[in-house]
Amino acid sequence: ASAANAHDGARLPALISKANTGSSVWADTAYRSKKNEAFLADGMYSSQIHRKKPKGRPMPAHIARANGKRSVIRAAVEHVFAAQKHRMGLVVRTIGMARARLKIGMANLAYNFTRLAWLEGRSAPA
Repeated sequence: ASAANAHDGARLPALISKANTGSSVWADTAYRSKKNEAFLADGMYSSQIHRKKPKGRPMPAHIARANGKRSVIRAAVEHVFAAQKHRMGLVVRTIGMARARLKIGMANLAYNFTRLAWLEGRSAPA
């Protein structure tokens, strides 16, 4: 969690963990910048960050296809956030980062219990 006035794209280096063994970094267009791309190249990461549409022109077909392939992977992660926001009604408006972290953590816990119940229901013998 970070303050609402902090630009997401500028926080990319703080989000990358050396403990994570994955070599690809997946993100939306807010994270695409020359500085972030250089950071990823220096760290031997593969950038899977969406490309922006050129201003005043249609998006080239090859970039649209590449973004589409990236979207298939990112959709699995984004669905978790959508479920928390819409079905659970998660809105974080708290005073202090500790309260925000707690509220997000509780939403994660509730989502995981819901997901576990759904998965166990699917695997139960008929």
